[in-house]
Amino acid sequence: MEFLKSDIFVYILLGVNIVFLLLYIMNQIKLSKIRKEYLQFIKKLGNGNNIEEMLRSYISKVEEVSEKNKELYEYCHHLDNDITRCIQKIGMVRYNAFSDTGSDLSFTLALLDEQNNGVVLNGIYSREMSNIYAKPITNGNSTYTLSEEERQAIDKAIYSQNIYKMKE
Repeated sequence: MEFLKSDIFVYILLGVNIVFLLLYIMNQIKLSKIRKEYLQFIKKLGNGNNIEEMLRSYISKVEEVSEKNKELYEYCHHLDNDITRCIQKIGMVRYNAFSDTGSDLSFTLALLDEQNNGVVLNGIYSREMSNIYAKPITNGNSTYTLSEEERQAIDKAIYSQNIYKMKE
């Protein structure tokens, strides 16, 4: 304990502190030199521009694009949900309604949404007149009596490919 109270110990501590101070100053000089070299290197990489600023700018732009992509995805998702109520399935059958007319000039056209709701149109052609009838369709059926051709058109529509859905 006596040694800790002596002047020699204080001089030794003073000497150690001076050495640490000199080491600190030397490290700061080396660090400053390394920083200058780093900035020069970065400017060379960026063709005279600061590549660090360029990278920050690019990262900012990428984040903006990412946000816009999220917005677009959400918008497309809403459209995808809305399209379920739009006509997506179509089935058509041509037929000859009367034996005295040539060719298959009559037709049945089924227009359905994703849940098989919609309408079936039946166009009947004869030499004297042409009529079009419409019947509502709910879940692939109608409250009205359906002809064989109307049922065929509805079945074609129901089993047609639904090509409008967005893939996730």
